[in-house]
Amino acid sequence: MWTKENRRVYERTGLRYPSDLTDEEWALVEQLIPPAKRGGRQRTVSIREVLNGVFYVLMTGCQWRALPKDLPPKSTVHEYLGLWEWDGTLARIHHALFVEVREIAGKEASPTAAIIDSQSVKSAGKRGARIDPSGYDAGKKVKGKKRHIVVDTLGLILAAHVQPADVQDRDGALPVLKEVRRLFPFIVRVFADGGYQGAATAAAMRELGEWHLEIVKRSDTAKGFEVLPKRWIVERTFGWLGRCRRLAKDFENLARMALAFLRLAMIRLMLRRIARGRKS
Repeated sequence: MWTKENRRVYERTGLRYPSDLTDEEWALVEQLIPPAKRGGRQRTVSIREVLNGVFYVLMTGCQWRALPKDLPPKSTVHEYLGLWEWDGTLARIHHALFVEVREIAGKEASPTAAIIDSQSVKSAGKRGARIDPSGYDAGKKVKGKKRHIVVDTLGLILAAHVQPADVQDRDGALPVLKEVRRLFPFIVRVFADGGYQGAATAAAMRELGEWHLEIVKRSDTAKGFEVLPKRWIVERTFGWLGRCRRLAKDFENLARMALAFLRLAMIRLMLRRIARGRKS
């Protein structure tokens, strides 16, 4: 609820743009970004300003060529984003912040329960030689991509995959669950909706490990909105992601860049949560 006290906690006055990093947030992420390579010309671009440019695109959803002139050139910002996605910098930042947020919340670094769900988003008009294929989700009547995410009980993303929208939930779940198994081996229970039920899915999950798949269904007699146990957590995460306008549609030509923006949205959320916790 927006009270006067609550607004003071979340306000970002004094910044050039609301998407800019504060000093506290930059201090958290600065040490996780690789330094410039030795030799050759010295790095002249400000990495903090590059991150500000990336977060500006993420939050406003603007075109790359619409970046304000007081931020680094669009080619520089885009090139660093591609580099950090390629060399694993975004994944390392995400994991380090994830562990810290869980420790602040009094949780173990590695979760034991997870929730999986998917979201189909429309594709925007694209051009270029390299464009990953889209699909048509007949259930949601959406032509575009499908985002599969697995979250912990705090709603933080453990892993995510971006696939064509015509991939069935039970089929699209296996690649992302394999990644979760590799990163978080102590998970024993996974909650999901009815789209993931079936003997084939259960058998495939047993091959990944000793996991218990629990299907949380909506009651047949329920009318209107109903809060479902555990499933509301992943729906809230999709709501958090929806605050970033770059994620309103599938704007990216490549699935790996779409995944990079998903990671950036969670990095933004966790940076702000840690910085607010340290202030208080």
